[in-house]
Amino acid sequence: MNVVEFDGRAYLKNAGVYDVIMVDAYRDITIPFQMSTVEFFNQVKEHLSHDGVMVVNLNMRSESEGSINEYICDTVASVFSTVLYADADGNREIFASKSENIMRVFKDDYPLVRTDLAVFMSGLEEKLTQYTPGDLILTDDKAPVELLGMKAIDEIIADELAYYKDLFKGKSVSEMIDMLG
Repeated sequence: MNVVEFDGRAYLKNAGVYDVIMVDAYRDITIPFQMSTVEFFNQVKEHLSHDGVMVVNLNMRSESEGSINEYICDTVASVFSTVLYADADGNREIFASKSENIMRVFKDDYPLVRTDLAVFMSGLEEKLTQYTPGDLILTDDKAPVELLGMKAIDEIIADELAYYKDLFKGKSVSEMIDMLG
């Protein structure tokens, strides 16, 4: 396996054709907008073999309407004919291909990879779900990934604080201090 670490969009300008292209450039709210747009995913598609698969690791998961995940999934689905996803370990893994045979390729090929990765991939197989695309599309001209990422962070913080809000509801300051002490 030949693995290349490089700025993905810049590398693809002069790259060949690959069976797998892994996009793992997203870290919480620091998503490079230029690697989340229709133009970028079209570029990836041009460099995939016929049965090739693009794998995108979204390390932030949000189920709210209009979330960063929904935007990226919709954008991917606007480019690729087949898009599947699976949620694993706090991440959302997106599998996209121009081929309808993505499940056959997935089942045939994951046992060929390193043992620890094969175990991880076999666990994902049962979680894979066909993505139903919407119309939330990111483009080079409009990709507010920072704002969408902040929205997801706000949701995570609100969820975490809800526990304490319920725990301290109706308590006096001294009762709260006693509870924490």
